[in-house]
This record gives sequence, C-alpha cells and structure tokens, in this order.
Amino acid sequence: MAKHDIETLDIYTDFLLVSFGATTATGLARLLPEISHDRITRFLAQDALTDKNLWPLVKPIVRQIQTPEAVLIVDDTIQEKRYSDESELITWHYDHSQNRTVKGVNLLSALYFSQDTSVPVAFELIQKTMMVTDPKTGKDKWQAPQTKNQYAQRMMKDVQQKQIPFRYILADSWFSSAQNMVFIKQKLKKEFIMPLKINRRVALSIPQKQRGRWVSLDSLNLDNDVWQTLYLESVPFPVVVSRQVFINEDGSQNILYLASSETSLSSAALCSIYQKRWKVEEYHKSLKSNASFAKSPTKLPHTQSNHFFASIVAFVKLESYRTSTRLNHFALKGKLYQAALASAFQQLQQLKKLCPQASITTGCVR
Repeated sequence: MAKHDIETLDIYTDFLLVSFGATTATGLARLLPEISHDRITRFLAQDALTDKNLWPLVKPIVRQIQTPEAVLIVDDTIQEKRYSDESELITWHYDHSQNRTVKGVNLLSALYFSQDTSVPVAFELIQKTMMVTDPKTGKDKWQAPQTKNQYAQRMMKDVQQKQIPFRYILADSWFSSAQNMVFIKQKLKKEFIMPLKINRRVALSIPQKQRGRWVSLDSLNLDNDVWQTLYLESVPFPVVVSRQVFINEDGSQNILYLASSETSLSSAALCSIYQKRWKVEEYHKSLKSNASFAKSPTKLPHTQSNHFFASIVAFVKLESYRTSTRLNHFALKGKLYQAALASAFQQLQQLKKLCPQASITTGCVR
C-alpha cells in the first residue's frame, strides 16, 4: 500500500474502534472535518486488499513474539448479513455452528498465537463466483473456485513461506480431513492437534489397517484422559487419540476425541495445547463486537472486502493495546464507550446552561 493509503487505513481503523454504530465515510468526515468523505470512499473503492497487504503491517509484531513452540490456528467464521444485497461475497454459507445455511460473509483465518499474543497472519474471504449444478437436486448454485480446505492449505503454506516459526497447527473437526493431516505432517513437516468426529474409521494396529478392519471411533470406549495410538483411514502415519470431556458454561458436557500427529504427547499435554485454539474464538468475537466488522453500509464486494480488511487491522491494534494495558478487548472498548458517555454528558451540561428553562430543577417546565 502507498503511504497515503496506510495513513488513511490508520484513521479508518481508529474510527472502527471508537464507533458504536454504522461506520460510514460521512460519519468519519463529521467526526474529523479535516478528513474528506471522498478520501475514505476512494480508500474503500480501491482494489481489494488481501493478506499480502496484511503481512507487512503485522510482520513487526510477529517477529517480536515468535517462538518455535507457537501454534497456528486455522478456523472460519460467518457473519450473518441477512439484510444486505446478495453478491459473490455476501452469499449463502453453511454455518456448522448453527447447523443451517445463512446469508453472510465467510472469513477464513490463520491466527498465530505466541507469548500470549494473537496475530492474524493470513485470511481469505470466501467468494462464490462459479455457477454449478447440484448433482443431487439438479438446481444451479454458486460455488467458490476452491474448497475451504484448499484455501486453508494455501494459507498454511503461505505462513510457512513467510518463515514464521510454529510447531503445531490447531483446527476444529471441520478441517480434520485425511488430506489436511497428510498435508500438514508430510508437506509442511509440522504437527497437528485436531478433534475427530465420532464416526471416524480407525484401526487399532498396522495389521488391522492392512486388512481393512476399520471400526468407528466411538465404538472403542476409550477412557477419559487416556491416549491411545490409532491408525486413521487414508492417513499413512499413526496418531495419538485422547478422549476429553469438557464442561460447558450451561453445565452440559462436550466430548472431544483429540488426535495429534506427535505420538510422544501425553494426554494432558494434548489437551493443554489444544485449549489454545480458543484464541481464535476470541478473535472472531472481538472482530464482530469491537472492530465494527459488520457495521459498514458499503454495497460493492470490493468495498465490503476492504472494510473487512480494515476490521482485521483494527483487531491487531486492539491486541497491541491489550498487551500494553493488560485490559482485554472488551474492557478497552468499554473505556472508549465510557469516555464517549462522559464527553456527551459534558456537552449536555453546556446545552443546559444555554437553556436553563429546560431544567426540571428550575420548576419552570409545565
């Protein structure tokens, strides 16, 4: 990006962090009269900014926190945009967290976590640009040129080529395909920790694998917190699997079969490392709640894309402020909100001085 664009991005991302409503170019121009509406409009209307533009901005932070034992977390999130016009970017996606199809934007990210700091180092906004015919229903539908797993593999490879050190790749069961496991272990030479679905076909030994004696994972009756070496179908190396039971906030139980390519890991270490995956959930929540991810009224895919890019940069700013202040993102946003309330209250007191008859303490209001 040109220096002028970086300066505009800095101003716009600050605006995203202090805003509590729609983030329009007009609103920013009213807040900062020296910044013209057209300047913001031109910035958003440029060619779509990608993770190639993100890397120079986050590289200094990554180099400061990087360690060989860091983790790379791959995950996606969907921001529902039910009232926005449908396009290749704002379109229908299956949300596996809700088990239904929703209209919105689908963001796939690679989040680097090291020394208690989270930094997005790659991302992809899934765009469905190809019309295909569903062989089951015979109906036409829009489809992305690559699968989500193919995008994820491309991002993981790009992160490695940037010479960012990490040891483990963490993901949820959506990304725990045999193809991804083989790619991570054999192509990237990295380790992974991922949960398996309960119907995953496994073998207890190499002879059983060779004879095709597969059983479903949930039929093994594994003890909690005890790992076992297993062989997955279409995966040419052994993995360790541990049955973990997590208690949700509502008191319900969630059972995960965690699998890792690093067979020397203990069950406790497996669980401890995988818990770092929660950082990507915090990233998604902060993007949506604190960085105005869904609050732009832009209409065109490339202007929407550039707004989403700016939201990711705004998250990076918040994370830097968090490490300096030891206040989490929501506490930081709360301080901004409190300051805004204080400023508004002071403005109101000035109005009351100009119009004393409006005060109920004067007894003049009828």
